[in-house]
Amino acid sequence: MTATTDGTGAVAPRAAEAGQSTTAPPPSPAATEPPKIREAAERAAARSAEHLLSRQDEQGWWKGDLETNVTMDAEDLLLRQFLGIRDERTTAAAARWIRSQQRPDGTWATFYGGPPELSTTIEAYTALRLAGDPPDAPHMAAASAWVREQGGIAASRVFTRIWLALFGWWRWTDLPELPPEIMYLPKWFPLNIYDFGCWARQTIVPLTIVSAARPVRPAPFSLDELHTDPRRPLPARRTGSSGGWQGLFQRLDKALHAYRRIAVGPLRRSAVDAAARWIIERQENDGCWGGIQPPAVYSVIALHLLGYDLGHPVLRAGLESLDRFAIWSEDEEGAPVRMIEACQSPVWDTCLAAIALVDAGVRPDHPALVKAADWMLDEQILRSGDWAVRRPELPPGGWAFEFHNDNYPDIDDTAEVVLALKRVAHPDPERVETAVQRAARWTLGMQSKNGAWGAFDADNTSAFPNRLPFCDFGEVVDPPSADVTAHVVEMLAVLGKQHDPRTRRGIEYLLAEQEESGAWFGRWGVNYVYGTGSVVPALVAAGLPVTHPAIRRAVTWLTGVQNADGGWGEDLRSYRDPEWIGRGASTASQTAWALLALLAAGERDGEAVERGVAWLTETQREDGSWDEPHFTGTGFPWDFSINYHLYRQVFPLTALGRYLHGEPPSPERRED
Repeated sequence: MTATTDGTGAVAPRAAEAGQSTTAPPPSPAATEPPKIREAAERAAARSAEHLLSRQDEQGWWKGDLETNVTMDAEDLLLRQFLGIRDERTTAAAARWIRSQQRPDGTWATFYGGPPELSTTIEAYTALRLAGDPPDAPHMAAASAWVREQGGIAASRVFTRIWLALFGWWRWTDLPELPPEIMYLPKWFPLNIYDFGCWARQTIVPLTIVSAARPVRPAPFSLDELHTDPRRPLPARRTGSSGGWQGLFQRLDKALHAYRRIAVGPLRRSAVDAAARWIIERQENDGCWGGIQPPAVYSVIALHLLGYDLGHPVLRAGLESLDRFAIWSEDEEGAPVRMIEACQSPVWDTCLAAIALVDAGVRPDHPALVKAADWMLDEQILRSGDWAVRRPELPPGGWAFEFHNDNYPDIDDTAEVVLALKRVAHPDPERVETAVQRAARWTLGMQSKNGAWGAFDADNTSAFPNRLPFCDFGEVVDPPSADVTAHVVEMLAVLGKQHDPRTRRGIEYLLAEQEESGAWFGRWGVNYVYGTGSVVPALVAAGLPVTHPAIRRAVTWLTGVQNADGGWGEDLRSYRDPEWIGRGASTASQTAWALLALLAAGERDGEAVERGVAWLTETQREDGSWDEPHFTGTGFPWDFSINYHLYRQVFPLTALGRYLHGEPPSPERRED
């Protein structure tokens, strides 16, 4: 028996001794293991567990900051300017954050160390103008000069130009048309709102109201310096028409602009009313929409345009929810700094934290873990949401990512919550089992036709939404992915369903998705390191032997991309440039993902694992945490990147725990 401390000094047995799986534990560490590495790993795991336990909220959840880019902060200030509620303290604090993220060349990027990005730079510059930064200040002049070199405002994305149109800095007539009549398209018709991913759907519906109203509030200043030629801000129109799908959708947009001239009367008013009802019906109990910031911003604007005053309960709750996305801190001089989160991740962070702690040897009945399980159980969603449009007969049972998001539970969180709950020795096992069975039934019912799973919807794979001129920023559909499917397969294996035909279809999908290199693409984490780190443990848990060719190819790829310092890293540029695949500065989370795959593949005593564990122990901070400025999560690959501040904690702890104690209990492996 391997005994460990629980972070408070108490000796803790492994999960199997606390009423968990009775599967035989993995073999003890080899006698030839370098003792210094093991001792360092034990110290690092103990410090990490203690640090993580200290960060738990008294209600039972964990949540790290969710950092994205300064467009969140800029758009928050623009919203407040539009509504007439911008105040000096908020503006100054937001401006300090925005300035702190400016690159030396005057631009802004969308992720740490990334290249400059035009739309982000335009929005950040505009926000600083609101804060009073003069256009001839060196940092502002550098930004505007770069914007002009890149084609000016005319070359920015549609969403940026929508924000500018709200103040007359861009013409509504020169934006793609988005009519509210889209609400009346039947669910089987192309481009109906349920053809879009849930995040896009929640944004598009309120924007149909904004597009119909075309509001313009007086601009507090000119942005002529962001045009290549202020007298002619629009580039010359192309003559002729494009062929193919692009030409078709350009002609569709032209037709919609023509329709607008006659779109008056009962049909337009009815469509706007339908969109407003749709928005209000989906407001969460805490006032937000879908638990994410962008739909909340556009929903507030849309309802305000329809006459809802700021004191109306719907808008008041919406604005209060937006305030909860703000993270306040202080700069080196003690001045307040305000960063806006795009969303918050307590369910995701809590289940990952629970998995990490148990795998690292914390007692499964530790009070912190029981409290976390109670909180997660209370968060299970027991009513239908938009996912039921495609699965109307399926009973609910999933979990969402955020504090409040009952309309959009997601499959990834649900799988990981189940994996966490199955690790905890809860005093009411029947309650846990009931929740787990509900979740398994819902997850299986959300399987797509190809045997895999997307994040929020089943079979959300239409090819049309991404082709719209309006949709020039990020993914707007939610197709199945290898990483989500892997987490579901792992969950089903832990529940003893590894031989279920639906699980086998998921396994077949994963095997078919493996790249020639041996890696798997990562949709929700960066990138092939994340995909591979998700898939290999799932396949092994589901019964594939570690000698299977797919597993061996993955091992070969991972060992081949290990950095010279012993860690792993992959830059977000790998989504655009194959030269970056598997390449990047070593990070704690990505090193952990690679280790999780290698450990599952039976490489525990291999040199690559020893070097990776050594890197984690050597880079750990005194308080038990790791430093990780790099963005290793994604909202949309490349277009919208995320730095989950808890990733640097939970994944290294999980990897160290599995290195020290072996893989978590799993069903007997298949022989085939």
